[in-house]
Amino acid sequence: MVQMRRVLVTGGAGFIGSHLVDRLIEENEVVVLDDLSEGRLENIDAHKDNDRFTFIEGSITSDTDVTRALDDVSTVFHFAAQPDVRLSVDRPIWDFEINVSGSMNLLDCMRRNDVKRILFASSGGTVYGETDIFPTPESVAFRPISNYGAAKGAFEMYLSSFTELYDIHAISCRFANIIGPRSTHGVIYDFYMKLKRDSTRLEVLGDGTQEKAYMYVEDTVDAVCLLDQKMKSGYTPVNVGSGERLTVKRIAELVTDSLGLPDAKIEYTGTKRGWKGDVTITDIDISLLKSFGWKSSTKLEDGIRKYVKWLVSEFGDVS
Repeated sequence: MVQMRRVLVTGGAGFIGSHLVDRLIEENEVVVLDDLSEGRLENIDAHKDNDRFTFIEGSITSDTDVTRALDDVSTVFHFAAQPDVRLSVDRPIWDFEINVSGSMNLLDCMRRNDVKRILFASSGGTVYGETDIFPTPESVAFRPISNYGAAKGAFEMYLSSFTELYDIHAISCRFANIIGPRSTHGVIYDFYMKLKRDSTRLEVLGDGTQEKAYMYVEDTVDAVCLLDQKMKSGYTPVNVGSGERLTVKRIAELVTDSLGLPDAKIEYTGTKRGWKGDVTITDIDISLLKSFGWKSSTKLEDGIRKYVKWLVSEFGDVS
């Protein structure tokens, strides 16, 4: 009989992490480490009585918490983070302490506890920054324009060095913008909340031409689990996206339409960027991901409609 694998999901009560837990627990023992600053217990409540599930309320910045969480673990899915690009602009040291120092604490604890495998939730848009190569392959140099992107890129460099120095194997998942149920940040969530406050108008930061790569959360989990299966020795960065992208203008139209607000006035602030650190165009090349056998199962516009439906079920109608 094959022994069941024990895995750790940092940030496992959060948006993407909790969906990953839902999938992993089908065939693994799953430990979740989450300080609940962003995550919600209700996201993982379905597993609280499962003998294969362990929840530890703690932080990646704590050596004690991480060491406890790593006990008998073979693979780490590192999804804990300070996720807000805009907050990283206002609070750069705080962002660094979580996204770099906290991640390094986790990685060094892995080294000291002989845990050899890690999949990291990086960011395809923010690490590449203002590139002029589209679609952007993994080989393009990092040029982040936000502290959040700089932090993600910095930790990737440590993943590279640790794989060389300590025989650790790592995949960095450079995600597109991930959308779907349980997400409580991002452009679609912001649009919904604005319309909930005033259903007659929607203010859009920027001029609406910003165009980003997006991916539905279920497709994201499919990709992460596939990469887990395909992991090889060393450090491998992989762009993870749907291959589709949308303008902010089109997203605003989809959200108002999905909410039954065809007469809502969409108003633009007119700036090139929505905020400081906002990358105006992201279009990641997913050829490598496809070479592993991954295929999208959710059309992007359908995913947006499904997400808006969840927002209404969770927070109420806007009209």
